[in-house]
Amino acid sequence: MNFASLYIMAFVLAFLISFAMTPVAKKVAFKVGAIANPRKRDMHSKPIPRMGGIAIVAGFMITLFISIQFITVLDWKQVIGITSGALIIFLLGFFDDIYELSAKLKFLIQILAATIVALSGVSIPFISIPFIGNAPMFLDMLSIPITVIWIVGITNAVNFIDGLDGLAAGVSSIASLCLMVLSIYSGYPIAILLTTILAGSCLGFLPYNFNPASIFMGDTGSTFLGFILAVTSILGLLKSYTIVTIVVAVLVLGLPVFDTAFAIIRRLLAGKPITAPDRGHLHHRLVDRGYSQKQAVITLYAISGVFGLSAIAVANHDFRFIVAIFIIMGLLLYFNLKIMSSHNDNKKD
Repeated sequence: MNFASLYIMAFVLAFLISFAMTPVAKKVAFKVGAIANPRKRDMHSKPIPRMGGIAIVAGFMITLFISIQFITVLDWKQVIGITSGALIIFLLGFFDDIYELSAKLKFLIQILAATIVALSGVSIPFISIPFIGNAPMFLDMLSIPITVIWIVGITNAVNFIDGLDGLAAGVSSIASLCLMVLSIYSGYPIAILLTTILAGSCLGFLPYNFNPASIFMGDTGSTFLGFILAVTSILGLLKSYTIVTIVVAVLVLGLPVFDTAFAIIRRLLAGKPITAPDRGHLHHRLVDRGYSQKQAVITLYAISGVFGLSAIAVANHDFRFIVAIFIIMGLLLYFNLKIMSSHNDNKKD
């Protein structure tokens, strides 16, 4: 089987398994009591099962174990490290959806899972800045701790944006596909396979999760997605100094990264713990401005897509394309806001 056929097969298989497993995940959620009851800051008005991540994880893991047999050159230490860390994150999310574990305990277990991955050889070896010589700054002893910080940070960033129906699954799909393109440039088969499978698993779950959602992915899914996205964004770094840099990885995951960064700053300025929930996330702000859930989610999909395309442009040193993307995005947002403003004025009349 050639690589192209393998990736297509993996995508389709992950999609089908995730889609088929979602009703099963719903039954499990009801059985163990993993139900999201509406809270003041939530967008849903009735109890929803919140363990849909089981379907995403099943689609990802089963497809990975089947398809990995067709890749002849593998670093099994890395594969074992990635899957071990991912399973720890899955179990953490699973029990958190049932018992609502403390933030400190979750953080410590996330550090453990990230450390296992970093010690398996999946780490950030250097940092380079596009368009400024591209000379890599090697991290040496700082490589492991910076990798752990990156993985834990992205794991929680994706979890934080899981606030609207279909948002985390759709944004993760877009990020996965962009990382897949970047991995193709770097020629790293395992990175391509992981991103392809993740995209298929997310999209298989999305029909059940898009507004109006019949099931949420819960921490079982959102932390798993963040963890795998963080790991796959690093894998490209292992293959090439110039094609994929940490700056490119930040751009691909720009929506959760910047939303989380602003949330941390906002809470620190307000004198609140950085883990304290609020309605200040971008998706909340859009809804508060009058967007429907679908309008807000599609807008954020577009923003995530722009970040992803920009990352690909940066990787190819195409500065003009980046400028064009942001100009187009700016115009779309301007007209979108004008339409929403007009819509709200009509409502008042």
